[in-house]
Amino acid sequence: MDAASNAVFWQEKWERGETGFHGAHANPLLTRHFGALDLPVGARIFVPLCGMSQDMVWLAGWGYRVIGCELSEIAVERFFSDLGVTPDVVQVGTLRCFSASDICIFTGNIFDLTPDLLGPVEGIYDRAALIALPEDLRRAYVAHLLALTGPVPELLVTLTYDQSCLKGPPFSVDEDFVRAAYGKVYEIRCLQIRDVAGGLKGRCPASESVWQFSLVRADN
Repeated sequence: MDAASNAVFWQEKWERGETGFHGAHANPLLTRHFGALDLPVGARIFVPLCGMSQDMVWLAGWGYRVIGCELSEIAVERFFSDLGVTPDVVQVGTLRCFSASDICIFTGNIFDLTPDLLGPVEGIYDRAALIALPEDLRRAYVAHLLALTGPVPELLVTLTYDQSCLKGPPFSVDEDFVRAAYGKVYEIRCLQIRDVAGGLKGRCPASESVWQFSLVRADN
């Protein structure tokens, strides 16, 4: 699946309302482990490919400033509508920026987001971006993410399963990929692995892994 096909796939998912991947509450892996990043209240947290995730509401509720990026405007409009707020909307290049209170979401292709538009961030939370992309795009995404933010602490959630059972997305991302893609920049620690209840889409066993990325020390 190339970049254009992947974008069409997700746009059509939102247009058809096929959002079974959307959780009604903050992900327990986030609420359990985000404190491991040890970020101060008020820190700016980047949430790539954020959809209308309640994780952003949870982060904002704890005093963080949240910056998301999402391909589908439908998702972002629904997110703010569900919150009962009317966001300010401005056009920034090829992207649009929706903002209200401590949450700002860029809509459009994440590869069109630039460091100047994003601004400095102190942390990253990635639950849905890396696993949404096929391998070639994953590698490009990791490079782009590091160019956007520089090396900042990150909490990453990945999914692992037998890729021959399902073609994805979501895609299976194993430990070898995580360490190869991020290991030169970060110290990587697996905080938890848990089975997906009922398997992935009820079709094959799967597990989620939570990774903490810390900055490599200068003496390493």
